[in-house]
Amino acid sequence: MEKCKITVLKKTFNKEIFDEYCSLDLLEHCLGCPVLTVGQEFLVENHNQVPEGFCAWAWSDIQKDVTTILFDGNFPWTKQPGTAISCCTDGFMPVVFKIEKVNS
Repeated sequence: MEKCKITVLKKTFNKEIFDEYCSLDLLEHCLGCPVLTVGQEFLVENHNQVPEGFCAWAWSDIQKDVTTILFDGNFPWTKQPGTAISCCTDGFMPVVFKIEKVNS
């Protein structure tokens, strides 16, 4: 069974955008996404199933890249074959992920 690993590389926080546009009291999350942690890893075997503990919104954003890597695809702009850098589309607190093929 083909597998890939998703690693949380970076959590960001767009304070200027947050201050101007966010109507919720989320300032306690000013260090970024409250769901994921930098360095956290997820093993994926099924490109149609959200890994346990992974943010469903982020999964929706990166699933196409996971599918590409799982099916031996590559992106010409990455230095390492079988690897993708992707992110969720949360405009206030985007998270950056590394997706890489792993040997089963």
